[in-house]
Amino acid sequence: MTEVLPGSVNAGDDDADRVAVEQERERLREFVEGLSADDIKSGGWFTKLCAQALRTYTEKATWEYFQQKYKGVPADGIVERQIKLAAKNAMIEGGLTSSLYTGTVAATVGSLGGASAATVPAGLVTFMVDLTFITQLQMRLAHDIAVIYRIPLDVDDPEDMMKLVRVAFGIKAGEVARGSMKFVPGLVRQVLKKYYSGPVLAAAKSLPIVGKHLLQRNIIKFGIPGVGIPLTILVNRYTTVAAGRHARSVFRDEAGVIELADTLIRGTRHPRLMLWVAWLVINADGKITEAESLLFHRLTRLARERHQIDDEELANVVNIDPDEVWRRIDAEPGDLHDVVEAAERVAAADGDLNPHEKAVVDELRDRCRRR
Repeated sequence: MTEVLPGSVNAGDDDADRVAVEQERERLREFVEGLSADDIKSGGWFTKLCAQALRTYTEKATWEYFQQKYKGVPADGIVERQIKLAAKNAMIEGGLTSSLYTGTVAATVGSLGGASAATVPAGLVTFMVDLTFITQLQMRLAHDIAVIYRIPLDVDDPEDMMKLVRVAFGIKAGEVARGSMKFVPGLVRQVLKKYYSGPVLAAAKSLPIVGKHLLQRNIIKFGIPGVGIPLTILVNRYTTVAAGRHARSVFRDEAGVIELADTLIRGTRHPRLMLWVAWLVINADGKITEAESLLFHRLTRLARERHQIDDEELANVVNIDPDEVWRRIDAEPGDLHDVVEAAERVAAADGDLNPHEKAVVDELRDRCRRR
């Protein structure tokens, strides 16, 4: 069957959208039917889905693809369009899934605990098709947003892959290692606690941390007595829009940092000196934020690519000495206003200047003025 890229379906044709969703569900049904009960209980389903959902997809969903499809539309406009289309598909899928349920999820998931390692209870297939559809949809949406903002991601790189998973499902750095998923919506946590115990939670706890979160999020849509299709559709939409907005926030900020690095490298006449000053500013408060780390990594890369600067002396610095930077400033002839401007923008890269950063920038400004 033809793989459908988010946004490749005519948004005005509801029948075409429904057909596309049904086709994707059938593809995922084949995937789910190839799983074993152990795959689901161990969380192996999530690892396998990541490989299937992204490897061939990323070859098609490229920056060039989106530029061709949305000629002349700024990145923010394309991203908003993708979020709306993904949310629409999530709602369609929620309606289709709900209409197929004949029993409660509690019984379905609970039955997994007694299943043999090689078999998956028939009632669990529909549940897993829904879970894999929404999981895949949100991972692909996060990927698309990264691509549209021109954030490089290599899905074969474990670090990039984990970053994509964290962004797609709102996982903060370190939460997987701690076994905490505080990002599960409060309503979901409350209802789970109220309605579920025993085999359902036991099955959930047997999954790895990410899989456990996704399972819990899915259970809520079907297990509350008296609530069916409307909640399923709304939860699908809510989680997909939330995933898209979170990815937009993260990757848009990164795109801004990358753009800043490019601007600074293009605007300076002293790229080597600017790197030393930038590193001094970044270390002024004794901590390095993610934005600062990304900015400096990008600055060093661009300095190497555009100016053939690969400063091993700076690379070997453990604790940067301000006096060494001031010595370099004093030894540099000519106007250094470009270095001062770069320092100001580096200090503001992660928000307002703190007192430590301000002190370094003020000292730099005074030294350059006195020269």
